[in-house]
Amino acid sequence: MKVALYWTAALVMATGASAYAQEMTGMPTSLATLISEAQSSNTQISAADHARKAATHVAQQVTTLPDPQFTVQSYSVGSPKPFAGFSNSDFAYIGFGASQELPYAGKLRLKGEVANRDADMQQTQVDLLRSSITDQVKALYLRLAYLGATLSILSRNDAVLKPMIETGLSRYSLGQGSQAEVLKAQIEHTKILREVTMHHQEMGQLQASLKQLLHRSQSSPDIIPEPLSLTPLQRSAEELQNLILANNPAVSVNTADVHKQDAQLKSAQRESKPDFNVSYMFQQTGGGYRDYYMLTVSLRLPRRKRVEAGVAEAAESLERSKQELDSQVQQQLAEVKKQYIAVTNTAELVTEYQDGLLPQARAAFQAEQTTYQSGKQAFAPVLSSLLDVLTFEHDYQQALLDHETAIARLETLTGAQLR
Repeated sequence: MKVALYWTAALVMATGASAYAQEMTGMPTSLATLISEAQSSNTQISAADHARKAATHVAQQVTTLPDPQFTVQSYSVGSPKPFAGFSNSDFAYIGFGASQELPYAGKLRLKGEVANRDADMQQTQVDLLRSSITDQVKALYLRLAYLGATLSILSRNDAVLKPMIETGLSRYSLGQGSQAEVLKAQIEHTKILREVTMHHQEMGQLQASLKQLLHRSQSSPDIIPEPLSLTPLQRSAEELQNLILANNPAVSVNTADVHKQDAQLKSAQRESKPDFNVSYMFQQTGGGYRDYYMLTVSLRLPRRKRVEAGVAEAAESLERSKQELDSQVQQQLAEVKKQYIAVTNTAELVTEYQDGLLPQARAAFQAEQTTYQSGKQAFAPVLSSLLDVLTFEHDYQQALLDHETAIARLETLTGAQLR
């Protein structure tokens, strides 16, 4: 009775899992399609692009001459009232003037260079964000494909296990089998159902994260990935590492920062030069008196200590950015090497599973099952062989996932199209 009740509960759980699987049916969406959608729809990328566009307008602001000033002046004699003495004193006048600040030659141009370099850096940061979003989409997509494949493996192995349990129950009812063996098989069946439930939970969470990156409604249909397949790597480690300086988005950000700090240093050095101010005023007096004309040129001399401190700060910032660039390059080169090793090793693992472990495990299970069905063997060896098949199929899919994830990381690191 206990065995029968246990088996009935397991069937109910299996029915629920089957219903969930039916909801996931549909046409798969390619990874390239989702990447293109993320690039055009992701709001993080859109916000960063607007910040980049805003930075492109700074150069025009800082390279334009300071705003001119216009003056109207009333000079009274004998009384504070306006125009007092205008008709009887040559000191009273109405003045009209204008003044313009003139920075030393090259100062505005260098400030514009700094602004342009900052805009370039903003562009590399947008590219880095695009790369990061793409990397996240790839990781989520590949994980979904892996979970879909392992879910299919669980269902397929469970479909093999259920008739074996039924056979075991029949034999046990006839006094030919062991209750312990049947219960152990049912435990394995329930463990499979537990794995199915955990798969559904993780797949739901992955779907939510992927829809967020794509800016899709959370109530939209779930995304169905294409099955995992092995992507051969056609490039050597040296070829991939040579692409780091030119295409790696993180290195590009640090390179742009070096250029910006170099322009900032040149601008700080130029600050030691004096600035000028030119003003001109026309002063009209009353009738019978001669008018006045005033031209003024003033000079602003920067304080040496302030300029030297600014130059020293810019020089240290430039050196810091160079060291960060070198550190970033070394880090990315090491990461490429790690991912290359992962790709080559997992490719070997996939071949070993395809050509050796999986066919051997399936053949062993078929032999054990045939012997069991003929009544010449106990149930335990058959169950053990089936679990070996399940384990190897899981490991095969994990190796595929690790291989494709490493390929995706190499694409992000090098900017190369590898699939």
